[in-house]
Amino acid sequence: MWPGPYGDWGSRKYLMASLHQSLKRMKLDYVDIFYHHRPDPNTPLEETMVALRDIVHQGKACYVGLSNYPPDLAQKAAALLRAMGTPCLIHQPKYSMLVRTPEEGLLDVLQAEGIGAIAFSPLAQGLLTNKYLGGIPADSRASKEHFLKSDMITAELMEKIDRLNNLAIQRGQTLAQMAIAWLLKDERVSSVLVGARNSEQLVDSLKALDRLDFTADELALIDAILKYN
Repeated sequence: MWPGPYGDWGSRKYLMASLHQSLKRMKLDYVDIFYHHRPDPNTPLEETMVALRDIVHQGKACYVGLSNYPPDLAQKAAALLRAMGTPCLIHQPKYSMLVRTPEEGLLDVLQAEGIGAIAFSPLAQGLLTNKYLGGIPADSRASKEHFLKSDMITAELMEKIDRLNNLAIQRGQTLAQMAIAWLLKDERVSSVLVGARNSEQLVDSLKALDRLDFTADELALIDAILKYN
């Protein structure tokens, strides 16, 4: 939010001040969900959770959400919030066919705690679309060298993307639709954040709901393509 002490991470000072600034900018009295987006290694977890509890009790947010918490800290945070009468509603992990980290314990924790999961970057910043099949477009994220770097788009990766695209075509979907459907097939995933840049992208993403089923062979092929078995 700002440089210097308490300008980031998870202290009470930062959480309170950043929310107040956001509410002022948005001209709102409260938000529906207030997320804490990553655990703070330099602030006790209790301080962060008490601040989130107080934000809800003060009426500045209706519910608490977490993001990017590993399984052990997610479980501890959930227990603290529940004990204070402000249960965590949802967790926002980075999750896609290319980023499978939530499968390493987090989704099981969320299911056990009764916390929803809403995946962000489900299309891996555009990699799980047909955007890069013909090279790097001039207006793409990779061309701007931001979070997605051009050197990440290797020949090996694009061969995998091409094979996934062929499977999507066989299923009667675009690659993006299949990537979203693949996430939603898991009952532990409540929703996905599609991050559409325009209405056409949003409409295309919504069509993923038309085909959420996968055969065992299709799932096995996806894992084999991505070498996740």
